[in-house]
Amino acid sequence: MKSTLIRFSALTALALLVAAPLPAMAQAQPKAPAFMPFTPAISDAQFAMGKELVMLSGLDKGFEGFIPGILREMQMNFTRTRPEIAADLDTVIKTIVLPQFSKRTSEMVDQSARIMASSMSEAELKETVTFLKTPAGKKYVEIQPVVMNKIMQAMEPWNRDLSVTVVDVVRAEMKKKGHDL
Repeated sequence: MKSTLIRFSALTALALLVAAPLPAMAQAQPKAPAFMPFTPAISDAQFAMGKELVMLSGLDKGFEGFIPGILREMQMNFTRTRPEIAADLDTVIKTIVLPQFSKRTSEMVDQSARIMASSMSEAELKETVTFLKTPAGKKYVEIQPVVMNKIMQAMEPWNRDLSVTVVDVVRAEMKKKGHDL
């Protein structure tokens, strides 16, 4: 009787485990902090795919510099008027503040995952994740920083030229209406 009960309990537990949906077995998405903007509700599976997409695309790397940047600026501001605290402030920042707040980048990674997951269908998320795992997808991610720098450099003269041209057209059209600008 006792072995039958043990076998029944084991089989019941195994059946529940096998019957459990896969997303339920995955880690549930963390709750967004109250200060984050609202995003539409998504399933845990969508969140997991969105997070994978954020990680594969390198978006997460973009958040890593924010906290050190904030701390550098704060350190400069404090030591500008109080240079005598520089050594102690540097120690506090490196040993206490930076390790504590570097963990906060995960909040933005998770929020990015929510935004990504709510902006694409599940099929599109899967396709994009699959692409980013290919050699071409990896290359695409690898070249993004260089390409974006080149695009930003190209935008500066384009923007200047566009602004001048738009102003010239507006002036000409307003002159036709009797207004000198």
